[in-house]
Amino acid sequence: MSLFDQVTGLLGGESGGGLLGVAQGLLEQNDGVAGLVEKFQQGGLGDVVSSWVGSGANLAVSPEQIQAVLGNEQLAGLAQSLGIDTAQLSQQLAEQLPQLVDKLTPGGELPSGDLAEQGLKALSGLFGRG
Repeated sequence: MSLFDQVTGLLGGESGGGLLGVAQGLLEQNDGVAGLVEKFQQGGLGDVVSSWVGSGANLAVSPEQIQAVLGNEQLAGLAQSLGIDTAQLSQQLAEQLPQLVDKLTPGGELPSGDLAEQGLKALSGLFGRG
């Protein structure tokens, strides 16, 4: 299964288009996967985010931790684009972000040239959001 198939499956296929947009927005607002990982490290969740990038099991993150790291302003904008509140978005991100980062960092390494962001942009084009 290709990386694109894995990410599309994780985000729920076409029905996951909204979450795909959120993932793309997170990457754009945080300078790609590496920037998002760095933000979690700076937020005191280095061990957690390292587990997502690494090849072992992904450690869980709580909605409260998501809110603390990403901040209310960033979450509010993304939640508004989905038509949900920030608590719902934080819950969804807590459930999906570990797996998404894991899939976007094959081999346990951050992609060079931000290949993951390019992949999400390509996927968004498939859903008519490009």
